[in-house]
Amino acid sequence: MSTETLRQTHRPTPLSPATAVEGPRGGRRGRRRSQPVSRGERVGLIAAYLAVIVAAVIFAAPLIYAFFSALKPSNEVLLAPPTLIGSEVRWQNFVEVFSFAPFTTYIANSFIVSVAGVLVVLAVSATAGYAFGRLRWPGRDVVFVLFLGTLMVPQEVLVIPMFVVMQWFGWVDTYQSLVLPWAFTAFGTFLMRQFFRGIPFELEEAARMDGAGPVRTFLQVILPLAGSALAVLAVFTFLNYWNSYLWPLVTVNDYNALGTLPIGLASFATQSGTRWDLQMAATIISMIPTTILVIALQKHLVKGIATSGLGGR
Repeated sequence: MSTETLRQTHRPTPLSPATAVEGPRGGRRGRRRSQPVSRGERVGLIAAYLAVIVAAVIFAAPLIYAFFSALKPSNEVLLAPPTLIGSEVRWQNFVEVFSFAPFTTYIANSFIVSVAGVLVVLAVSATAGYAFGRLRWPGRDVVFVLFLGTLMVPQEVLVIPMFVVMQWFGWVDTYQSLVLPWAFTAFGTFLMRQFFRGIPFELEEAARMDGAGPVRTFLQVILPLAGSALAVLAVFTFLNYWNSYLWPLVTVNDYNALGTLPIGLASFATQSGTRWDLQMAATIISMIPTTILVIALQKHLVKGIATSGLGGR
C-alpha cells in the first residue's frame, strides 16, 4: 500500500461545530454553549429590559421635572398645563439660592451632623453587633430582642421625651442634640450582628490561640472583614441624618446658625409666597452629595446587603 493511500485512509474527519466547541471534557456543557438563544428567551430578555427602562423613566420623571423647573422663571413653574422647558433657561437660579438664604451654612451644618452621626453610629453599632453576635453572656438573646423592639417605636413618639432629655443636659440648639439622640439605634446593631454571625468562628479561635483577647480580635480580625457592611450602614446613616427634618426643627432655635438642609429648603416658603424656582434649584443641589456617595459605594452596597442578612438570605 502506497504512502498516498495510507494518508487517504487515515485522514481525520472534520469535526462538527458542536464537537469542536465541546472538546474532550465539554460534554453537555459545551453543547449548550454552542446552541443559539431561542426566540422565547429573546422575547423575555427584551421584555425585561423594557420593564427596567419604563421603571427607570417613571422614577426619574419627578427629578427631571424638578431640574427643568429650577431653570424656569419664577412665574412659569406652576403654569397650567405644565411645560417641561420655560421661555428662558435661568442658570442663575442656582447662584441666587445662596444669596436668598444662608444656604452655604445649611450645607456645612448638614455635612457636620451627617459625618459625625455616621462615625458615632459605626462605632456603636460595630461594638454592639460584635457583643450580640460573637460573645456569649447571660441574657444576650433576651436583651437583643428587647433592643430590636425599639424599632417599632416611631420617631414622632420620641421627640418630646428626647427634647426634655436634651434640656436636662443643656444641649438644646447645639450639634450634640442633632447627632447623639439618634445614634444609638437598633438597625445598625442588627445589621452588624447579622454580618458578624456569618464570619467563621475558626478565625476567632485561631486569634485566641495566638493570645489575642476579645478587643484585639475584634479590632484586628473581625472588623477588617466588615468593610462592606460598614459601607451599607454608613450610607443609610448618612441619608437619615442628611434628610432629617422633624428633629432639627424641634431642637434648633437659631436656624441661621445651626439649620440643616431640610430646614433650609423650607425657608424658601415665605409670607409673600414660595420661590418655587429657587426651591427646586436648592433641592437639586442638596441631592448631589448623596448621589455621589451612593455611586461611589455602589459595589460595597451590593456586596454588603447580600452578605449581611438584608438580601433575603
